[in-house]
Amino acid sequence: MSGEDLLAGVQAAVFDAYGTLFDVNAAVARHADAVGPDAAALSEVWRTKQLEYSWTLSLMGRYRPFWDLTEQALDYALARHPAVDRALRDRLLDAYRDLDAYPEVPGALARLRARGIRTAILTNGNRAMVERAVASAGLADHLDAALSVDAAEVFKTHPRAYRIALDRLGVPAEAVLFCSSNRWDIAGARAFGLRPVWVNRKGLPDEYPDLPPAAVIASLDDLI
Repeated sequence: MSGEDLLAGVQAAVFDAYGTLFDVNAAVARHADAVGPDAAALSEVWRTKQLEYSWTLSLMGRYRPFWDLTEQALDYALARHPAVDRALRDRLLDAYRDLDAYPEVPGALARLRARGIRTAILTNGNRAMVERAVASAGLADHLDAALSVDAAEVFKTHPRAYRIALDRLGVPAEAVLFCSSNRWDIAGARAFGLRPVWVNRKGLPDEYPDLPPAAVIASLDDLI
């Protein structure tokens, strides 16, 4: 599907935050020399456990702010990699609060808004997390809303999480383009009825064939 076809009838473009707009590996990368040879592995475990905790809590009908899960996941990752100095914990958490946006993000958001398409974030991150991330990356002027699943107290891929965007933006599901780098998030958005676009920066193999994306792109520059 071409970019023009993909945007036909779209009133709002909604983006996952972590991994889609913000580079989740940037926190460890910023301190890679101090972390040492386990830097890449530490970052991967940190992210994996962060997501695992969100899914487990949702299945149990429980909720904790995503920042709590981020801290818990880092503690686990450090325990898994004892060669990494635990004194780096606070520095890594500070870096996660101020993650780098991918370089194409501001331009892509600006082009969408220039076409009259509203832009928003819908993230598992709690409100304080996403507000700080948006501010530190200088994206506030490119977004109409920064929405957190805090409002539903359940994480994606629960339908209540996606409904937040419809309720806050006042648009129907079929008019929402939803972009995420997480294939599980794309599956959840498809099941809910959004128009999902998988930002597959790493060229990963497809999953969830019964819940396909409307399009697969390598970068947000490919949207418009």
